[in-house]
Order: sequence, then structure tokens, then C-alpha cells
Amino acid sequence: MTFSDLNFIFRLLPIFLIIYYCVTPTFRKWVLLLGSLGFYYLNEPRLILVLLIMNLINWLFALLLKKTNSSVILAITILLNVSTLAFYKVGASYAKDIIVPLGLSYYIFKMISYQVDLYKGKIESVSIIGMMNYFFLFPQIIAGPISRYEYIQDNMMWLPQGVKDRSSIFLVLHQIEDGLKYFCCGLFMKIIIADHLAVFWSDLKVIGYESLSTPLAWLGAYAYTLNLFFDFWGYSLMAAGVGVMLGFPFIQNFNQPYGANSISEFYRRWHSTLGFWFRDYVYFPLGGNRKGKFKSIFNLIVVWLLTGAWHGLTPNFFIWSMGICLIIIFEKFILGRFPKIFAVLGRVNVLVIIPVTWVIFAIHSTDNLVLYLLRMFPFIDISVAVNRQDIFYYLRDYWAYLLLGLILAIPCVSGFYKRHKDNLFVVLIIFAMFWISIFSLSNSAGNPFMYLRF
Repeated sequence: MTFSDLNFIFRLLPIFLIIYYCVTPTFRKWVLLLGSLGFYYLNEPRLILVLLIMNLINWLFALLLKKTNSSVILAITILLNVSTLAFYKVGASYAKDIIVPLGLSYYIFKMISYQVDLYKGKIESVSIIGMMNYFFLFPQIIAGPISRYEYIQDNMMWLPQGVKDRSSIFLVLHQIEDGLKYFCCGLFMKIIIADHLAVFWSDLKVIGYESLSTPLAWLGAYAYTLNLFFDFWGYSLMAAGVGVMLGFPFIQNFNQPYGANSISEFYRRWHSTLGFWFRDYVYFPLGGNRKGKFKSIFNLIVVWLLTGAWHGLTPNFFIWSMGICLIIIFEKFILGRFPKIFAVLGRVNVLVIIPVTWVIFAIHSTDNLVLYLLRMFPFIDISVAVNRQDIFYYLRDYWAYLLLGLILAIPCVSGFYKRHKDNLFVVLIIFAMFWISIFSLSNSAGNPFMYLRF
């Protein structure tokens, strides 16, 4: 059961919110924990024990780390967490009976950030209930975003400070209203745009990549680009919206990445909580850019190798991650010397090269990947007759979803929403988006979120 499940939208979420706000602030931490455990159990009943055991182990190590402040204890804890993630990631690639628990990497990343921040003194005390709520927080447990412990520590509604203000019925209703708006926007992006464009991408697989015309291959690349973007951004908005309904601050995981002026900037805006995690817990500890150009390049390669491995162990993920890494290095150390050229090529990289890299990301088979790229760049004749008019057939069926995606990807649209989200006209549009999404959901099985098994 995910956020786009009708049972979650109309039954579980309303019932949970009623219970959550009816109990006293002191007991909300328990309601939140039980709700999070229940939500995860509904999605992954077989593997919830794995996460509970990992939570217990991290709590014991956190107590020891708080007492000793030992870098050795920290290293052992990190190694244990990384080994658990590696076991499932590698095992799932080679053994059919090993399944990666839903959201495992997000769970592990939170554990590592907690232990490092505890070691650095950013966390004052170790609380088992606080840790479990941070690790299991149900809006984030399945597919992120990756918050830091202060997100829970500073904003839990059961803490003594601020309880009177936060208990105000008007504040609660305002929080729920704001959260619902984010949730409805995310639901529309996921169900109406991402899911329909996912069908387009699946159709291309069925007819065979060797049978695509070059225009259709490029259209397919942009369709997958929008599919991935709105699937992930939609989920992030839904997750953040549920968090806002519970009284937590909004987490911005996507900041209009296609408005970026370079690929470096694109990945600062795309899945930014993951990027910040790699920056703070991998890149900076390695030395960042403080130890010279060559060390900085080495650190970037390490980060992107780990990013590729996190997504999967098939060759396409390493080709994708290393390609992105090389472009970022080129932008940072060569193209950056020529600001006027960079201003043009940076935008070209975002709008042209990024869709090509998403094709590499999407196609796991090396042979199929080569076929698709040869259709995008037909420098070699692969001697298969194709229908040169095929692009018009698919445009006829999918133009509306492509157009919607292009419009919502424009940065000024998001800016308009932020400025006018309380305007009655905007509220009515969101209301219509919600019911259009519900109608679509009720007439289809829906597609799972693309990042559920990462």
C-alpha cells in the first residue's frame, strides 16, 4: 500500500490523523511510531523484522558511542550498516530468493547520518523512541526524502516546548490544509503524468528499440525523462505533504532541476536530500575540494561510483553515473573557465544530455541500450526498416501528458503556486486535480513508485 492507494487516501490517512490529533501531545510519539510500523508492515510484512533488528543494534551502538565518543565505535557502526545494505543489494542481484526491503537504503542512510551527527555532538541525547520515529517515519520510510534527525528532534509535537501553540485547532487545520495541497499536487503528477508516460515507455519496449525512428527515439527519451521526474517529484510532494499534515516542516526534495544552468546545478536540485547526504557524509569527509583539484576529482568519482552502485549493480548504472561525473568534472574545471560559453552549453547539457543519460539509466541490457542509442544517434545503419511516421502515432495518444509535463516542469509555474497557493482559484484547480487523479486511480491498477526498491 502506497500513498496513491485509494484505501490509504480515504481510510487509513484520515483515521490516523484523527487519532493522532485526538490524543494528548505526550502520546503522539507512540501513535506516530505504531502508525509507521503498521504502514510498513502492510507493505513489507516479511522483512519488517530486519529493520527492527537494525534499529535495536543502532540504538545499542548509539548508547556506546554517546558514552565513549570513540571513532572506532563510529566506524564499526557505519561498517555494519553499509554491510547490511550491500548484502541485500548484491544478494538481490544474484539470488532470486533475496529481496531488498522497501526503502532499505533510505533507512540505512538515516542510521548513518544519526550516528555521525551523534559523534559530532549535534544530537544531545539518545532516545529509543526518538530514533525509531526518525528511522520509521512513515511518510519517508519507503522512498525518502532523507531528513536529518533534527527534523524529528526539533519538530516533534509531543515535546514540551511549543505544545500549547501547536495544539491550537486553527494551526492544526492550517497544517492539514497545506499538507493536503502538496499531497494533491503530487498525486496528480504521479497518476496523471508519470503513470501515463510510463505506458508510453513500455510501448517502446514492446515494439522493439531497433524498430524506432530517430524522432520517436528522442521523443521516448523525453517521455521517460518526464515520467521519472514526475513519478519521483510526485512521491516526494505526497510524502512531504503527509509530513506537513503531522506538523513537520515541508522538505523540498526537488527544486525545479530542469531550470538549472548546468548539470552540476541540476543534481543539486534533483533529489537534493540524497545529494546533500552524499555531500555531508561522503564528499566532505573525503576532503571535498579543500585538498586540490586532483583530490577533488577523485572525491567526485568516489561519490558518483557509490551513487551508481546504490541504484544497481548492472553496467548501465555505472555508465550513467560515470558519464554524469565526467560531465560535472568537465563543467567544473574546464568549461567554467569560459563563462559565456558555459552559459549556453550548461543549458544544452541539462536539456539535451540529461535525457540521454536517463535512457542509459532506464535500459539495463547493454545490447538494448546500444540499440536505443543507435536510434537516437543513427551514425551506424543497423539495417532495420522503420516507419518514419511512427512519432505522429504516439504524439496523437500522449501529447496531452507530454504537454502537461513540460508546463509543470517550467520553474515559473512552481513559483506561481508558492505565491498564490491560498488563492481560491488555485485551490479549486488543486481540488479538480485531486478528483481527476482519483477517477483515474479508480479505473486503473496504477503503477508502483519507481524508487520503492532502492
